[in-house]
Amino acid sequence: MTEPAHDLSSVPFDYGRLDRLMDDAGIDVLLATSKHNVQYLLGGYKFIFFAAMDAIGHSRYLPVLIYQKGRPDRAGYVANRMEAAEHANNPFWTPTIYPAAWGSFDAARVALEHLKKIEATGARIGIEPGFLPLDAYQILEENLEAATFLDATGVLERLRSLKTPAELDKLRQASELITDSMLAVFKGQPEGATKAEVVEALRREETNRGLHFEYCLITMGSSHNRAVSPQAWGKGEIMSLDSGGNFHGYIGDLCRMGVRGEPVAELVDLLAEIETVQQAAFAMCRPRVQGGDMIAAAEKVLKASKVAPFTDFFAHGMGVITHEVPFLMTNHPVTYEGVDATEPLEAGIVLSVETTMIHPTRGFIKLEDTVAITNYGYEMFGERARGWNVAE
Repeated sequence: MTEPAHDLSSVPFDYGRLDRLMDDAGIDVLLATSKHNVQYLLGGYKFIFFAAMDAIGHSRYLPVLIYQKGRPDRAGYVANRMEAAEHANNPFWTPTIYPAAWGSFDAARVALEHLKKIEATGARIGIEPGFLPLDAYQILEENLEAATFLDATGVLERLRSLKTPAELDKLRQASELITDSMLAVFKGQPEGATKAEVVEALRREETNRGLHFEYCLITMGSSHNRAVSPQAWGKGEIMSLDSGGNFHGYIGDLCRMGVRGEPVAELVDLLAEIETVQQAAFAMCRPRVQGGDMIAAAEKVLKASKVAPFTDFFAHGMGVITHEVPFLMTNHPVTYEGVDATEPLEAGIVLSVETTMIHPTRGFIKLEDTVAITNYGYEMFGERARGWNVAE
């Protein structure tokens, strides 16, 4: 255990807000164990050794950040043993650091000792059930008989919901770099390029611009299949690129359309129908508007459209992960409840707004945009290339 001299002004999140959220949830001590929430609570730090995988030996990497309500001076970070070198170069903010674990069992044992140290063995402990392995949970449960375990997932989601200027800048850069990458691919891929070749080209473009490539869902021609395959991009055919790229821990997620040769009038009209729905949503993207009212405005316009039978509208929050607060729609298409539909939008919230057309003969046509709520309305990130991007 190391206890460096520490100035709590370096805590990288609003711990007063976290205290209020924990108080509302009846939580005394928080144990964050998901990589994305630990990263957030550590100010963006992620141990590079486990960036691509968690498994090691017979177990897995399990970072644990322990935070006691109202006592940031008692916070502790349970790290992998190799992270001692990371701490030596760029010290973590937590007053106590334990670079002592190899696997989840070790991490739970060390976390247990810290809970004893801060006299929290009988506390109401908030955990992340979806990100706490069974063996680690059993260690805590068996040795903390007086403790109560509560689900802290919502607390952490709410904490991340309002982005700081620095976070907004990372989301903006992620979106702009994805847009640049897509434009390069639309321009540079020849007739006959396969879906596999296009996705690989996009991966290189995003990586070369400093993004961590997450995924690309791709369609070509009249097909609705978004998986990578040997299908080739033919003359006159459309192509959709829906890609996520990670910039210093924040996700950009956009969809743009390309066409090999000038788009025919029908394609121009179809994309215009999608744009009309998107604009109806954007018009409601401002503070104090209920999120559900924004959804209703877009759905009303879509319902009146001639493309309504094969077109869908969706919106969700985004930031450190691709679907986060606000949750505005229920089971559509992901299985969570739209618990924030009746809550007002606030400055600092970031939304993904998307309209998807599964056209029976023309194929898959979609726009997905990233919108940040500001004090006066909204700002769109990566707003270029929203029409038909022509590849000659």
